[in-house]
Amino acid sequence: MLEAHTRKARVSLAGPSDRPAIYAMRHEVYAKELGQHRATDSQMLSDSLDAFNEYITAKVDGKLVGFISITPPGFGRYSIDKDNPREELPLSFDDGLYELRLLTVAKEHRNSRLAPALMYAAGRWVDERGGTHIVVMGRTEIVSIYLKHGLKPMSRKIKSGAVTFELLETSLQQLRGFVERRHSYYKRLNREVDWALDFPFFKPACCFHGGEFFDAIGTGFDELERRHSIVSADVLDAWFPPSPKVLDAMCEHLPWLMSTSPPTYSDGLRIAIARHRGVGEDNILPSAGSSSLIYLAFRQWLGPSSRVLILDPMYGEYAHILERVIGCKVDRLILPRRNGYAVDLDEFHARAQLGYDLIVLVNPNNPTGRNISRCALEETLARIPVSTRVWIDEAYLDYVGREESLEQFAAKSENTLVCKSMSKVYALSGMRVAYLCGPLRQLSDLIPITPPWAVSLPAQVAAVRALEDEACYLGRYCETRALREQLIAGLRSIGIEEIVPGAANFVMFHLGPLLPSAATVLNEGRKCGVFLRNLSLMGGEVGPSALRIAVKDWQTNERMIGVLERLLHGTNANRHALGNATSIIP
Repeated sequence: MLEAHTRKARVSLAGPSDRPAIYAMRHEVYAKELGQHRATDSQMLSDSLDAFNEYITAKVDGKLVGFISITPPGFGRYSIDKDNPREELPLSFDDGLYELRLLTVAKEHRNSRLAPALMYAAGRWVDERGGTHIVVMGRTEIVSIYLKHGLKPMSRKIKSGAVTFELLETSLQQLRGFVERRHSYYKRLNREVDWALDFPFFKPACCFHGGEFFDAIGTGFDELERRHSIVSADVLDAWFPPSPKVLDAMCEHLPWLMSTSPPTYSDGLRIAIARHRGVGEDNILPSAGSSSLIYLAFRQWLGPSSRVLILDPMYGEYAHILERVIGCKVDRLILPRRNGYAVDLDEFHARAQLGYDLIVLVNPNNPTGRNISRCALEETLARIPVSTRVWIDEAYLDYVGREESLEQFAAKSENTLVCKSMSKVYALSGMRVAYLCGPLRQLSDLIPITPPWAVSLPAQVAAVRALEDEACYLGRYCETRALREQLIAGLRSIGIEEIVPGAANFVMFHLGPLLPSAATVLNEGRKCGVFLRNLSLMGGEVGPSALRIAVKDWQTNERMIGVLERLLHGTNANRHALGNATSIIP
């Protein structure tokens, strides 16, 4: 329970009438109890920052039982300025920096979750006001509370009277990711407080994806020619165009395709997929993109009592729907950075025996690009209890090799389904085509709830023509592997050493400690028209230094490396950024 009283703690923004009780509690705790300040005759304690500080309070039965102070930007002063020269701190003292301090809870409530509730409330208050970074002065005795709330120590301590404080910090983006990963905890916390702030407890949000590049082009589609100056490396669309057979069909029949209703249940597409993949027609369920299949299937199969195992890091849409939309109990198989984010199949097999309702794998994984071989994965999956569904997302598998797909294995299994997007590997992202491949017994309860006309007629025709031109795409996959090696060589040539050994059409890497931060590179890259993907929200092991970059054509790869070199080293990139990498292009 949050507290021993029968009433919930009411969490609200303090008004002027609350200040005397706050100052009295500050005196009781920081002067009399902790000895940080001298006791005063007035039995009140405040400071000059209170002229513009905000307080969030917790009250039980109308009595103040806790508070936290927030120092906003714009007034030129923070509490940390007293003992910390700004030039010595790795912080940007701008309009996005907020300071939290004086997290205080009455003695009788210190074994409750009032402190986390106040911390969360303060973080949400900052988030609602567009803050980008938080710095905290926390007493060393309660640093664990801040760590559990997602803050990170700055290895800097301050002595004030008899009290020692430690500086901690986090970005709002990292804090949102932390809350996302611990959604079930905060959901329980929400039920235990009377939330009286003028914004919702949870920030309404969909899963964050790439695609910020479209802001530079214009989401109103008024000036699509801007796309020629933008590098959309924050999404993983194919760098090459669709097959000539696809383009010919679109050009010849487009007016009719746009004005005509498609086959209701994509029968022709389903038959074509089954024929080209070597499975039965009953093993295929098409839909408009993999996200549509994820939302269709998971909401049908799972509920709040369901238990699911996912990888961490992994494509964020899965955690979002499982935790935020459905409210499942989600466990994570952590992929350690020190091991290059590889999946330990022995550990995976052991965890898979624990009676999960669903296990989700992305293979090759996104954002790491790491791939598990078909033989090894089939052997492992064969030993998983048939009562556990296994969902394998193969959005990027064709870049590894079509022979590595588990579609035929899934079709013959009892509990395995392969989700296959045709967006990334067929250059059809704008068409929105995907399908599930699995045993009919698993698809049968999804077929009746699949909407009619789920796949548009242009998309159905484009997908069928793409399947018919295997030679074209095999050539493109070969080129992509060479371009990925070119990109990796370019990254190494500009001093990026920690590159994850992936097998898809993208590269994940970490910036070294002597290089600018990932946030700086992202922001400055946008100004140059190069959009990369920030990975800080995609897993607990990833950290703030990780970026993902999509493989592009030769010239665009060269441009991206040149921009990165200028951002990382402040040079004019006099040397050829890619060195001798041209030799790897066939």
